[in-house]
Amino acid sequence: MSLIEIRKRSLTVETIYHEGGPPVDTPLRLAAACAVIRNPYAGRYEPDLMPFMAELRSLGTLLATELVALLGRDKVEVYSKAAIVGVNGELEHGAVWHEAGGWAMREALGEPKAIVPSSKAVAATGYRIMVPLHYIHAAYVRSHYNAMEIGIQDAPRPNEILFALVMGTGGRVHARLGGLAKDQVSVHDGQR
Repeated sequence: MSLIEIRKRSLTVETIYHEGGPPVDTPLRLAAACAVIRNPYAGRYEPDLMPFMAELRSLGTLLATELVALLGRDKVEVYSKAAIVGVNGELEHGAVWHEAGGWAMREALGEPKAIVPSSKAVAATGYRIMVPLHYIHAAYVRSHYNAMEIGIQDAPRPNEILFALVMGTGGRVHARLGGLAKDQVSVHDGQR
């Protein structure tokens, strides 16, 4: 029997034309693909979460593929992941997404080097979480530090988990604070 039972999915897209300055020629697109699933361990302690983490790779692939199809693989410049665990679960039930969600995005995007940032929480239904974003090839590209808020009004219910992947097509539309620029990345260690 599968450990993954999806109740619902959502796809959210933000298109940013400006942040108070002049409109940009190419708007920034941020997208979040979410899935709300039954938490197979709600209300009890499970010592071995590895089977759940392994099975979640298929959900990660589903969400990552959806985002890449929407934004275009060659256009994705930022990424992240998040989990909101319903109150009958524990934070570790969301932490399984680190490997499963991160692996899926790397696979879909051709193995970028930068760590996939994340956020997670145990929270009540309707909770919204800010998901940090950064450049997919080097974590220190300051222009690409950003965030997207995600959440679903009726999720997660107490015995559910909301898993999300987020991708975007660039850095902040009016970034002008210096630091390492994406065209200066040369070390290819995922940092600089």
